[in-house]
Formats: sequence, structure tokens, C-alpha cells
Amino acid sequence: MNQVTIYTDGACKGNPGPGGWGVLMQSSDGSKKEIFGGEKETTNNRMEMMAVIQALTALKRPCTVVLHLDSQYVLKGITEWLAGWKAKGWKTASKQDVKNVDLWKRLDLLVTQAGHVIDWRWVKGHAGDPGNERADALANSGVEQVQRTK
Repeated sequence: MNQVTIYTDGACKGNPGPGGWGVLMQSSDGSKKEIFGGEKETTNNRMEMMAVIQALTALKRPCTVVLHLDSQYVLKGITEWLAGWKAKGWKTASKQDVKNVDLWKRLDLLVTQAGHVIDWRWVKGHAGDPGNERADALANSGVEQVQRTK
């Protein structure tokens, strides 16, 4: 399987407000791809999730992925909370509806059915990690793109 290193990030100007997501992908063969986008009215957590969704969607075949993200919400959601939410019919431990369930379901399908082997790695945001800083800049480009099209 092809090996890919991915950095993802989300950004939001206001929460909710205009938001963007950014992805930096680096393949083991040295090739690099950058993608970004945004939404006019969203939240930071939705953009963090969308970055991961867009990154995994961009992979055209099963890959071994090292996925770096600075969102504890997405990391804990996918590695700790998701199984319980599904078992409880998409309810939290306090019997509340899971927020962003539409994106959690999309992400769950990508993780469980696309054939990727994913190593989830948290990285401290805004701490000088070059991959995270680039993903952050791309996410902000997504915000700017949305703001220009008002």
C-alpha cells in the first residue's frame, strides 16, 4: 500500500461563522498535494472534521496513512467515542443527540470501508510544526475564499 502523511486543520472566523478546512498530503514517493475549501456558516469542529473527510476522500486507493490533526474533538471522537455513539443509536452517554452526526457518519464510513490503515496522531496547533502550520494556512485560505464570495 502507498504510504501517505496527512496534516489537516480547520478554521472558523466566529463560531459559528465563515469557516475553512485545509489538507496537506505527502506521499512516500515525494509527491505533495494541497486542498482546501470552506463554508459560509459553520463551526470550528465541523471544519476540523471536514478536513479529515476531504483528505481521506482524496485518496483514490487504500493507503497506509499517518494522519496528523490538532483537534482533540476529532481524535477522541474517532478513536474513543464513536463506537459508543453508534451502539447507543448516535446518542451521547448523557442521552443527547451526537453533534455533527452527519459528518461523523461520513467519517466512520471512510475509516471503516475505504481500506486505509490509519495512524491517528495529535499535534499541538500553532506550535511550529511545519505540516500543521501549512494545513492551518490552507484552512484560512478556505475561509478567505468563502468570504470573497459573499
